[in-house]
Amino acid sequence: MSTLTKTPGADSDDMSTRAITSGPGAGLNGYGTYEKRPFNAGRWFRATGWRHLVGVVMIVFSCFPLLFVLSSSLNPKGTLTGSNALFSAIGLDSYARILSSPDIPYTDWFVNTLIIAGITALATVFLGALAAYSFSRMRFTGRRVGLVSIVIIQMFPQLLAVVAIFLLMSSIGDWFPALGLNTRIGLIMVYLGGALGVNTYLMYGFFNTIPASIDEAAKIDGASHARIFFTIILRLAAPILAVVALLSFIATINEFVVASVILIDPENQTLAVGLTKLVSNPRYADWSAFSAGAVMAALPVMAVFLFLQKYIVGGLTAGSVK
Repeated sequence: MSTLTKTPGADSDDMSTRAITSGPGAGLNGYGTYEKRPFNAGRWFRATGWRHLVGVVMIVFSCFPLLFVLSSSLNPKGTLTGSNALFSAIGLDSYARILSSPDIPYTDWFVNTLIIAGITALATVFLGALAAYSFSRMRFTGRRVGLVSIVIIQMFPQLLAVVAIFLLMSSIGDWFPALGLNTRIGLIMVYLGGALGVNTYLMYGFFNTIPASIDEAAKIDGASHARIFFTIILRLAAPILAVVALLSFIATINEFVVASVILIDPENQTLAVGLTKLVSNPRYADWSAFSAGAVMAALPVMAVFLFLQKYIVGGLTAGSVK
């Protein structure tokens, strides 16, 4: 709170004022001027200190697993029991082993993952935006039933459909081998079918926040639905498109169940499936190589997040200032 006080000795015609700021460490002396109070640890902790303490605890809690994985990847022993002491041994043997070993096609896993995750993310955004625009702007028979069906289908876990997916892909492979089992295109098609539901509903809610008057003004100027969608709506919906692309990319990289069923040959597998095999042997689990592969697998996710972050922040704040 700010108050104005008259300085002693000043004339009425030439009154000087001072803004006195009161707070936990401020006070007024006998002359009505600002006087800083001595620092009090208890008062500071009750006001803001406990917030700093909670923030530090959460940062340590979040960073410890990352530090543990990084320490394990730098440990040349290849076990988790020897990695309990963080950075007790540092070496790049695990990285060299996983990149150069003929029994571990890590480069193929990495390339397959980037291709599958990248195509899935782009196609999910495009198809989901088309469906969300149709549900948001058009009125047709079955619209409400379609929206309700999207919500209901998402209630069932993906694990229930694994057997059906395997049989379906096996039958498709008899007629179209390029879309059947052990193909990256087939896995992408399965991911697209499962991701359209929740992403469509998410983008549908965002499209509803875009004023319909923009569409009407464009229609008056002679624009079609396709031109409105590609030139206006997609630009205004940049934040949700970036969010959906990021979530789809991360989910595809981390997905294991469906990828392990469809992809059979080691050179066609993804990182999640291939790295799991490194620690699936109960007699010898190469946790050091697994950690090294996990650290390198996190780099594309970080790069995509940093690339899309400016679009997310820029799109969310673009309409806040005229």
